[in-house]
Amino acid sequence: MSLNLTILGCHSATPRVNAYPTSQYLEINNRHFLIDCGEGTQRQMRKYKVGFSKINHIFISHLHGDHFFGLIGLISTFGILNREKDLHIYGPKGIKEITVLQLKLSKSWTKYQLIFHELESKESELIFEDDKVTIYTIPLDHRVYTNGFLFKEKPKLRKLHIANIQQYDEIETCDYHNIKAGKDYVLSTGEVVMNDELTIDPPKPKSYAFCSDTAYKPSIIPIIKNVDLLYHEATFLNDREDLCEKTKHSTAEQAATIANNANVEKLVIGHYSSRYSNLKGFKKEAQAVFKNVELAEAGNLHSINSFPVKVLN
Repeated sequence: MSLNLTILGCHSATPRVNAYPTSQYLEINNRHFLIDCGEGTQRQMRKYKVGFSKINHIFISHLHGDHFFGLIGLISTFGILNREKDLHIYGPKGIKEITVLQLKLSKSWTKYQLIFHELESKESELIFEDDKVTIYTIPLDHRVYTNGFLFKEKPKLRKLHIANIQQYDEIETCDYHNIKAGKDYVLSTGEVVMNDELTIDPPKPKSYAFCSDTAYKPSIIPIIKNVDLLYHEATFLNDREDLCEKTKHSTAEQAATIANNANVEKLVIGHYSSRYSNLKGFKKEAQAVFKNVELAEAGNLHSINSFPVKVLN
């Protein structure tokens, strides 16, 4: 599996006995990312066996407490564990000031380097890239400046069709890299062997879009079009749609409408309001619009290949 999403917390507002605020752990193409860091995140990481040492990049959607109050604790724990690797933190402008102030007043400076990437743009922008993954912001509509995040695998090299390649004595092992990169092969006679004869299509690159918190915002659809997995907040049901404009949140139906219009493969909804004791209505409301829906629950593991939901606890 090249993309796995572990839900660490998925409820809104205050933590409760069995309800943790937003945090997610994403593995994509052998890269490891933490998305949001509400209270209790590091406890959930331990519970669901998320390796602390694997986290080098943390993405904070916005500066409401249920999305980042666990960050300073996690930073401090990394220090206690004698972390040496740099830690990159991506979030709204102000994330550096509020974090450094806490470290300063508690005299808890880290021995490792904290590298802040503060975000201000209201347009989607590339904020991370390496040889395997790109990450873009998804501008959202909330009461404070908020971004979602789009994680995309880079296309893999084409796979060699060895049986066909062996029909041409001129093609040597040293030619394989160019062939996998998509280049045709020119024989000594001048004949061109087309690349699609020598290779097989690689697996489709995987993608994940995280959208929380936000009012209904159809303008994000082109950004998240055709993603394999979408997490979209669904704080309310239609019975309290009147609160959505006031609080800048979405209903389950609105989340499903975004998923349907963006032609995503699968939708996971979460960030439920504490006013609802039974969550079955969220799935029912969303499935009336978009069939492939799962409820976010702490400990659930979502994989995009077959989309099994595995409860880790």
